[in-house]
Amino acid sequence: MTGDKGRRVMANPVAGPPNVVLILADDLGYGDLRRFWPASKIPTPNLDALVEEGMAFTDAHATSSICSPSRYSLLTGEYNWRSRLKDGIVGMWDEPMIEDGQATIATTLRDGGYDTLCVGKWHLGWRWPTRSGRGVNETFIYGDTEYETNAKREEFGRTEILFDRPITGGPIDRGFDEYFGVDVPNFPPYAWIEGDRIIGTPCEPKPDRLYGNEGLATPGWSHEAMLPMFTARAADFIRRHGPCGKSHGTPFFLYFPLTAPHSPVTPNREFVGRSGLGSYGDLVCEIDDLVGQIRAALAQNGLLENTIFVFTSDNGPEFATLDDEGAFERARRTGHYSMGDLRGVKHDAWEGGHRVPLLVSWPARIKGGTTCPHVVSLVDLMATVLDAAGVPCPAGAATDSISMLPLLTGASDMPTREFSVQHSRVGVFVGRAGKWVLIEAPIGATYPEPDWWKELRCYDDDDQPAQLFELDRDISQRRNLYAQRPAEVEYLTGLLQQVRQARATGARFKNITDG
Repeated sequence: MTGDKGRRVMANPVAGPPNVVLILADDLGYGDLRRFWPASKIPTPNLDALVEEGMAFTDAHATSSICSPSRYSLLTGEYNWRSRLKDGIVGMWDEPMIEDGQATIATTLRDGGYDTLCVGKWHLGWRWPTRSGRGVNETFIYGDTEYETNAKREEFGRTEILFDRPITGGPIDRGFDEYFGVDVPNFPPYAWIEGDRIIGTPCEPKPDRLYGNEGLATPGWSHEAMLPMFTARAADFIRRHGPCGKSHGTPFFLYFPLTAPHSPVTPNREFVGRSGLGSYGDLVCEIDDLVGQIRAALAQNGLLENTIFVFTSDNGPEFATLDDEGAFERARRTGHYSMGDLRGVKHDAWEGGHRVPLLVSWPARIKGGTTCPHVVSLVDLMATVLDAAGVPCPAGAATDSISMLPLLTGASDMPTREFSVQHSRVGVFVGRAGKWVLIEAPIGATYPEPDWWKELRCYDDDDQPAQLFELDRDISQRRNLYAQRPAEVEYLTGLLQQVRQARATGARFKNITDG
């Protein structure tokens, strides 16, 4: 770590277990924050302040370069490819990705005496009630989101889903005392979900003004209302735990998975024009304001000192959508690179697909203005949070999660993990050890990079069966060393095989730093 000559001075201890606030942006790029790419053109004063108040991890990774899988790993402490979903995302109406009885951060903290709230985007599947009594995955293959299948899923939603019944298998059944949010902002139903019930009745076809798949909506529902409503719910939850609140003295876990800056890219009126880059930049400004509101609620209720505050993203910036130009065209138009110096975007096996901004503050224990250069993974958040809370991890749970608490508190300058695994949208495995990264495919892209971009970044194609990069010398992944460094390829291939076989043998993967 660096900052104040690399050594922290412990703050005065605060009694009681820490509160935890985990804000997960959706499709925010590594280069969208100045701490991670100094040339960023988006003003984010609240996130800049968070950098000064906590620790920035410059080599943090989601386990996947796509949404549902990375969220699964964050909440369960297990690599996403150990689940039923082997590539892609959870589709419209799909059943839960987290299995019944599987431990999560929320179930474990709740059992340890915490109040738990999830507010925002879920996208990990539910058991939607149907007229026929048949689940969607008796009709559709789990995770199949091809164009023709999606059209059939849309029709299934209009004719089969019962919106006046409880929806099981969601946040309430995965450890959260309370939930308010949406499944996916561009999936039907276009409606609020509270607990395990739809609020109102989705009874009209989605209006053209709403971006997303066809389906039913509740009258008057809007995308613009999402972030303000989620923020208000989160702030109210915090106030309930303040000195005058009915839950004062009870520690809490607030999981706040945002719907932004993922499409629909719909910043509210007061943020339009703020970034000077268009709607995407304006929506990042709105996220920054949201972070400031949550931090203010904690401070106003005397809870900031003993709250672990985590801000990160589920994957890299989007390639392009029907309502947004995407990272490449935004770079060409404005000079702002949402992936920074990294290669790749959301969906990809390259660094830009899964290396994410990660900021963590905890004034009682973490010295502000510090930086950690070591490799960490969002799958490590479960072990880290439980370690900090003093709550034991259930036997057999969080098998891939390694606590990074020693890095956060300054108890150690040594890496907590030296090998990690990432995964692309199409199921390509990536193995990382130290400065070396192996991509088990001849190319790291899911969708082809634009030719002008490859020329600008000096990217050349080759005929190797896989890719090996030395990241400390080649952060932009221009030079494939697969043919020149067979020993490193063999080493990383062996580690990947060891991790993949760990579940089959019933063994917990032993981090190579454990000896």
